[in-house]
Amino acid sequence: MRGELLKKRALLARTLVRTTLARYQTNCQIDPKSLKFAKNTYGKPEVDWQYSDDWSLPPLHFNISHTSSLIACGVTVDSPIGIDVEEKKRRLKNNILAFARRYFTQHELEMLTGISDPETQRQEFIKLWTLKEAYVKALGKGFSASPFNTFTVRLRDCLKKGICHSPHLISEVPKIIIESSGDRNDPSGNWQFVLLELLRSHYAAICMEQDTISGGNGSVPINLTIRKTIPFVKDEHISGTDVVVVGGLTRLLGPA
Repeated sequence: MRGELLKKRALLARTLVRTTLARYQTNCQIDPKSLKFAKNTYGKPEVDWQYSDDWSLPPLHFNISHTSSLIACGVTVDSPIGIDVEEKKRRLKNNILAFARRYFTQHELEMLTGISDPETQRQEFIKLWTLKEAYVKALGKGFSASPFNTFTVRLRDCLKKGICHSPHLISEVPKIIIESSGDRNDPSGNWQFVLLELLRSHYAAICMEQDTISGGNGSVPINLTIRKTIPFVKDEHISGTDVVVVGGLTRLLGPA
C-alpha cells in the first residue's frame, strides 16, 4: 500500500474492527488480536467463527466504511449489515446530474433534477449515494453484482420538489420492500435503513434486515448505539447527543 496516510488509515480500520467486535464478548475478555477473518464469495470480510468458540452471542456481522477523516464500523447480532459514510462537503469532479445518469435510476434522476438549489441537490445526491452503498454492502455482493441502477431509493415527495424544510429527515415510510431486478437468488424480505448525520460533517447510512432487529415495526433499531472511538485512546458514547442527528427510514423498491 502506497502512502503513509493510507497505511495509517488501513491500520486504524483493522484495529477498530477488532476492538469493536471484542466489545460484544460477555463471559470473558477476548483478545482482539485472536479474532480470525475470512471473505465471502464476493470478497466481503466476515468473522471466521470456528476460531471463536468462547463467544456467548450469536455470530456477529460487521461492515466498515472509510472517508478521509472518519472510519465507521457497524456491528449487528445475527443479521447482515451494510454501512457507508460520506463527507457532507464531498465534491464531484463531474456534473452531479451527469453522474446520476450513469449510476442512478430514472426515478432518482428525476428527483435530483427537480431540486433547483445546487447545494441542496448536492446534499441529496450524497444521501442517495450513501443509502445505496449501504444496501449493496448489506447484500454482500459488491457493486458489480448489484449495480446502483438496478434498484431505486424512493424519497418523500417534498424532497423530490426540493422544498423539504428538514434536511435530516429522509422519509417517514414505515415499510421497506425489496424486489430483485435480475438475480432472483438475491435475499428477499424487508430491509431497514437509518440515515445519520455525524459530527455535523458526515452522513452515515446503515442497512439491516428489518425483521431480525425490530420485529417489523419500521422504527429506528431499538438498540442502536453510537460511539466515537479512537481505539485504545478514546471511547465516548454519543447516541442521543447533538452530534448525532437520526434521520428517518426510506423505502426501497425494485425493479428499476
